Parts: sequence; structure tokens; C-alpha cells
Amino acid sequence: MTTTRLCLACLAPLFAYGSGFARADTPAAQPPDILILMPDQWRGDCLSILEHPAVRTPETDRLAEQGTLFRRAYATVPSCIPARYAMLTGLFPQSSGVVGYRGGIPVTAPTKPQILREAGYRTALVGRNMHQSVGAEGLGYQVDIGGSTYVTGDDYDRALRAAAPDTGGIKALVASLGLSYNHWQAAPWPLAEELHPTTWVARQARRVVEETPAEAPLFLTASFYAPHPPLFPPKQYYDAYLEQDLPEPARGDWVDWDAITPRGTHGGSRVLLEGERLRAAQAGYFGLIEHLDAEFAPLVAAFQARSEKAGRPWVIIVTSDHGEMLGDHGYFRKCEPYEGSANIPMIIAGSEELGFRAGQRSSQPVALEDILPTLTELAGAETPEVDGVSLVPVLRGERQEVRPWLHFEHSPIYSQPQGFHALTDGRMKYIWRPADGSDQLFDLDADPLEERDLAADADHREELQRWRGLMIERLAPRPEGFSDGERLIPSRRYQPVQPGVGR
Repeated sequence: MTTTRLCLACLAPLFAYGSGFARADTPAAQPPDILILMPDQWRGDCLSILEHPAVRTPETDRLAEQGTLFRRAYATVPSCIPARYAMLTGLFPQSSGVVGYRGGIPVTAPTKPQILREAGYRTALVGRNMHQSVGAEGLGYQVDIGGSTYVTGDDYDRALRAAAPDTGGIKALVASLGLSYNHWQAAPWPLAEELHPTTWVARQARRVVEETPAEAPLFLTASFYAPHPPLFPPKQYYDAYLEQDLPEPARGDWVDWDAITPRGTHGGSRVLLEGERLRAAQAGYFGLIEHLDAEFAPLVAAFQARSEKAGRPWVIIVTSDHGEMLGDHGYFRKCEPYEGSANIPMIIAGSEELGFRAGQRSSQPVALEDILPTLTELAGAETPEVDGVSLVPVLRGERQEVRPWLHFEHSPIYSQPQGFHALTDGRMKYIWRPADGSDQLFDLDADPLEERDLAADADHREELQRWRGLMIERLAPRPEGFSDGERLIPSRRYQPVQPGVGR
């Protein structure tokens, strides 16, 4: 099974009738077409249906009204490589050993696109790559149209060079605007909107939908780089947010604000964003989100129309690999346990014949790992041994509880103190920092911005001990030696990949 990189002109021959895919005998027996809309670095609270004070997302809101919005969805390792590894395999980091940011780790477990391909699906990835080390077997995507925004020579970069040769390609254009791929500087997109990477990816994905014959079900991942920096939305979106009242970042009473420099360290995550610099970063970030939402609309319409014409059910998932701190508590970027970084959007909607209950909102702790078993159940495919849990019973209103709590983590990346382990049941969140053994406790219902640390509160001492006990038990099997089964042990070596993984 090899992955073929193709231009759009090559799609028709690959997807021609008689390509060897299984055909459903009757419409009722057909598995659903599946569309995953996956932006990069989209915070879980940045939806207007959640009454965000600035962001407008009418198309995404409409999908939430058609299905279930999982308000407490998390990236179990909130950075791109390990989060996407988890989503592809359905394995928690504690099982896979991929517990931090490091490239070049082979994906050896069965992946979601591989499983669906073997079940008769036609599989396609359009846009931002899955950020994995791809071996001879690939990841299971038969069609891969690259638009990762930072990659020289991929399909999008070549298209941009052809349409606007004076730019020198996307990386040169980003540099000419004074922007970067990890910082808070922002500027409006300087070219025609159809050349923006978000618009380009959405339109290529729509062409895949429209040009893929309907004889077999389609599994399409439309993977966007936005709202990850560079923060360069089309001018209409950027200017509109600059003119609005924008929310202040969260300010935890536990933050040593005097230790955070206004400038921030190059390549680091701590920065004091305020004034015009904050407004520009927010306008860039929120503008990219609204632009994404606008581009979702025609893609979703085309996808639903294709399924309905074929008499096949459809499923649409909106999610992200992680969030963005955006100045909260003096942080920018990701890799932190706080809501801005670890909490992600997750919306699952489906056509009527699937029996999903419309307009549900779940506060159960769910994760990217749950997508694989959910889709394999809906597709009628065999589910390998995974940590994720099928959310189909929740989607149909048959069951509400998914798991009692969720563990998420990240090894140090910006500094040694940054590494963390966290637990949440969707209401309370417990955080332990293995570098120094410090911990935090937040009540997410009463304090959704995590501005009040309850770890030192005498009234929450028993609650703190309960969560600490769960963490002791959870980490006891770990090779790093974080726990001996009776206590948490700080200052242990914490690497992004556990010994023996990927070798």
C-alpha cells in the first residue's frame, strides 16, 4: 500500500470506475461518506455558538446544531506531531510512547485512513500534511495534495509560484511580510484571496469531492494550516477584527507577571502581549478562523450534495490538533495544559439516517483518539486495539459517559519546567509539573479561564489529594519513574519519545 502524490488532473484516472474498491449493494447498506475538517491550532473556545466575545463562525455553529459539540475535547499531547500521531492511530501517548514533540517517528500502528481504505473507502488528504514520518506503507491516503504553507515545492507552493512568481513562493512571501511560523506578528494577506492557502485548500478539497465517483464511500481529510501562524488573514477579516472590542487574555492569580518580558524570548512560549501588539495578534488569529469558517460552507455543501445524490449517509467532523494560548497567562503557542492550548473544538454531525441526536452539547472528556473507533464503527470496519472510545452511543443519545477522566501530557519543549501531566473529568483539572513537583487544581465550570489555582485552597485539600492519587496510579507503569505507586517523583528525565519507540 503506497501513498501517491497527485495533482488534481490525476484524480479522475485513480478514481475511475472499476478501481477495485468494494461497492455497497443497496443504499441502506452503504457506509457513510466522511469529511474531517481539521484546522491547525484552533482553540476550543473560539466558536460563536459558545458565545465567544469576538469570533464569528456561523457555518461551524450550524454543524454543531446538527450534531454534538464536545466542549471538553482535548489533545492528549498538544503539539502537532504527537497529536496527529494520536489521531491517526487511536493510541494514547502512554501506550504509543510518543509523549512530546519529535519528528521522524515511524507510524507502525494501523492508521485510520489505512483501515478505511481496506474497508473500501477512497481516501484523500488535501492541505497540511499529517507531520509524520511516512514509510513505504504511507498513512493510507491514496491521494495527497499538499498545502502545508511552510513547505517549499509542495502542490500549494508550486501553484502560488505559478500564479504569483514575484513572491518567490510561500516562505519568501511570509518573510517579506515580517511574519513567522510561530510568533504573534500579524498582517493582512497581500494577494488575491483565491491564492490564500485556506481558500486554495478548501477549493482543492471541493474538487476532490466533486470529481470522485460515487460508487464507493469517500474519506476526505481537509487539513488547513490556519489559524496557526503566520497570522495573515485576508484584509477584510483582519480589518474587521481590528475595529472590534477584543477580549483581554486570561490572567491567572498564579502567574508571576513580573517575570514575563514584554518582548518574549525568541522561539519560546512566554510573552506579555498587550496593547496594539495584542490586538494585531488577535485580529490575525480570529480573522483566520472566520475565513476558515467561510470556506467550510461551500465544501460542506458539495460534500453533502454528493452523498445525498448517491443515497449514502454522511459524517462531518470539525476538530484541531491543539489550541493556541494567545496571550493567556503570559503564554503564546501551545504545549501547555491550560485550556487555550490543550482544549480543542470537536463537533460531529451526521445525516438523518445515522440516528444522531441534533443540538447536543457534551462536557465529557474526549480526545482525538476517539475519532478512529467512532469512524470504524460507523463504517462497519474492524477496529484494532486502541485506547480511543467510540462516541457513536453519545452521538445517538444512548449514553452520555465516555470515561471517568482523561490524561494528557507533554514532555519539555521550550524549557524543562514546561513539561506536564494533567487529568480532567470535564469539570475539574489537575496539573502536575514533573520538573519541580508543583501542582495546580482548577474548577473549569466555575473558572473556565483557569484564573484561580485551588491547589493551595484549604477547602479543596481533599479534592487535590484525590486527583494526586489518581495521577500516582496513572503514572506508576511509566518507564521514566514519575511514580512508585505511592508518591509522585519529580526531577525524572522526561523525553519526547519513550525508550524503544520508533526503533
